[in-house]
This record gives sequence, C-alpha cells and structure tokens, in this order.
Amino acid sequence: MNNTVSIDMILRSLNLSAIKREYKALSKRAETEGWSFTQYLCELLEAEADERSGRRTQRLLKRSRLPQGKTMDTLDQKLIPAKVRRQIPTLLEGGFVKRSENVLVFGLPGRGKTHLLAAIARELVVHKGYSVLFTSTHRLVEQLLIAKRDLEIEKLLKKLDQFDVVVLDDIGYVQQSREEMEVLFTFLSERYERRSLMITSNLLFSEWDKIFKDPMTTAAAIDRLVHHSTILELDNDSYRAKEARKGKDKESTTS
Repeated sequence: MNNTVSIDMILRSLNLSAIKREYKALSKRAETEGWSFTQYLCELLEAEADERSGRRTQRLLKRSRLPQGKTMDTLDQKLIPAKVRRQIPTLLEGGFVKRSENVLVFGLPGRGKTHLLAAIARELVVHKGYSVLFTSTHRLVEQLLIAKRDLEIEKLLKKLDQFDVVVLDDIGYVQQSREEMEVLFTFLSERYERRSLMITSNLLFSEWDKIFKDPMTTAAAIDRLVHHSTILELDNDSYRAKEARKGKDKESTTS
C-alpha cells in the first residue's frame, strides 16, 4: 500500500473530508512557495475547519425553519423608521443573545416585522453560529398543548431550551383560550433570563389582555418580556401596500 492510499484511508476513517480533498494540492503549493511544515499544517486545518463550519451553518439554517427570502439583502431598510434602522447593527452583533435578552417588534400588519426579525435571526445563525427556531405563536401553542396532553411538556420545553433564540411570530394574531394562554405563559416564563426571545406583535402592550385574558397574568408576561429587552416600533407605511402600488405602476407602464 503506497503512502497516498494509506493517507486517504486514514483521513476517510477520521472523517477529515476537506483535508483529504485538499492535501495534495496544498502539498504542491507548499513545495512551490517554500512553506514550513507548520504553515502547511495550518492551511490544512483551516480548510477542514471552514468546511465543518459551513456544514454546521447549513444544519442550523435547516433546523431554524426561517422563512426563505426574508434576508438582510431583501430587506428594504429605507422603508424602516430611522430609529429602528440605527439599532439593527447592534442587534446583528448578537450581544443581546449572550445576555439572554429579548427583542420585541410592534407594528400594524404589513410593516415588515416578520421580515426584519427573520433577517436578523438568519444573520445570527450565519455569522455568529447561534441556534435559532422560527415559529408562529399558533404553531408553538399547538405543540405545547399536545405535549401537555401527553404529559411531555417538560420534554418539549427542554427541546426548545436548546435554541439560543426562539423567534415567536404574531403573538397577538390569534386570541388565546385560557388553556392556550397558560401553556404560552409557561413557555415565556421558562426562557426568562435564560434564553432569548424575538417576538412580533400587532398588538400594543395595552391590548395584551386579549392574549392572556387575566390582568395579573398579562402584567406578569409583559414584565418578563420587557425586563431585559429591545423594543422596536415599526410605524412606517405598509410594505405590502407599497408592493401592490409598485405592481400597479408596472402594469400601467406596460399596458
């Protein structure tokens, strides 16, 4: 067995796929450019580390269930209020995740709340390596109710606890029954000061009694969310209305 075959077998057994793919080309380059053994080894390890990082990012993105197309590149920041726009770079740094803080976004339907948080969350996955879960409030509440019925709510909460950030979309879209309110409150309390939440809502805090019914529960939920949080208000014009107007303008110019 020659050395090349032996090296390939060892690298395959160790699952060092990037090194296996690159070591020959890098060896020739090292000879041509006069690299030291240390430099050659460093290049090989960097190739492997980069590939593994890329694979991990893809796994995290797949697991996140983030909506396709809602990225920073497709977010028209000119339509976002200037005060909110100035806060985006700080949020992209991800410090709030390290501190287990929350991000709350309020605004009427069509203002870009979901797009903004989904785009920030995607950047946190790609550039910071955080694990993120994107879910509608309705879907999460359904899962919690099923887990509670099956006496597995603790198991589900532990599973959700694996995510550094949970993006909870449209918390005020569906008015909750008392049982739904209870499991939602349990989830919010479980993450308090331990993990981060990113939440969108078209209801102001003064209207959250529609979600939690009971005034004391409403106050407790708001207190937990606001205690360590960044609050963004999107009082801009509707994205969807602007897109609809653009579509009509295109139709009129082509007709």
